[in-house]
Amino acid sequence: MLIEKPLNDAINEQIGHEFGAMLQYVAIAAYFDAEALPRLAQHFYRQADEERAHAMRLLHYLVEVGGAVAIPAIPAGQSDFASAEAAVQLSLDQELKVTRQINALMDMAIAGNDHAARTMLEWFVTEQVEEVSSMETLLRTIQRAGESGLLFVEQFLASGQLAQEVEGGAEAG
Repeated sequence: MLIEKPLNDAINEQIGHEFGAMLQYVAIAAYFDAEALPRLAQHFYRQADEERAHAMRLLHYLVEVGGAVAIPAIPAGQSDFASAEAAVQLSLDQELKVTRQINALMDMAIAGNDHAARTMLEWFVTEQVEEVSSMETLLRTIQRAGESGLLFVEQFLASGQLAQEVEGGAEAG
């Protein structure tokens, strides 16, 4: 086994967090679907797919290094929201929490001199910068538009502007 038990256990916990984030994004997408906001729904269904891919990436890493995979129970996500802003604020809060969790995993890998885990986790560190930036941009856009202007947000998403904003920010940084 190429991974120490404490890091193995922490990665299993993170797999659960990623699957939990996936379910939360599905619930947010369903909220936007029910509100007849298909672009916002599509955005969050895509986010759910990304979170599943993140969980699977961690799971496959554990298998590769001979670790033990033990997926924890996943709590139900929130499915009722007061507004579009509240739903996206929850998403941003979740991404900030995941960023702290990934940083803690990286700290464990560094402290344990686990260079393989560190290399694998570098991808997640970079990914979280994009995830947080994307949610911050979407939240600010919704705040500017207000609840009565959500069709403008739909147009913004349909135009691909959110992806361009995030990519442009990453290139400028």
